[in-house]
Amino acid sequence: MDDQEMQLKVRRVSDKFTESMYVLANEPSVALYRLQEHVRRSLPELVQHKTDMQSWEEQSQGAIYTVEYACSAVKSMTNSSVYFKNIDSLLRQAITMKEQISNSHGRRKRTMDPGMLKEGGERHSSGM
Repeated sequence: MDDQEMQLKVRRVSDKFTESMYVLANEPSVALYRLQEHVRRSLPELVQHKTDMQSWEEQSQGAIYTVEYACSAVKSMTNSSVYFKNIDSLLRQAITMKEQISNSHGRRKRTMDPGMLKEGGERHSSGM
């Protein structure tokens, strides 16, 4: 055997050994171990993100409920404008009637003779 043949055989053995080491290093059990390590390192952060998202979802649902409730309240207020107009009309009528009553009492007092006195020196009152 000459030197070139020996080098070729050594190279083949070396390549086979390297290939075997590569296969051994990337064996499925090693890959699963690396996957497990990755999951173990990243899982706590993922769990924290999940709980944060759930908290934000609850807050969002509360805000959505509040906005929907406010919208329904505003809609019911716009629908109640008829009732407010009716109340306004009734209040105006009540004020007018009060003024009429006050005016009629004022006229009655003026038409009464201020010199008319009841027996005993008291003035005659209208019952008010």
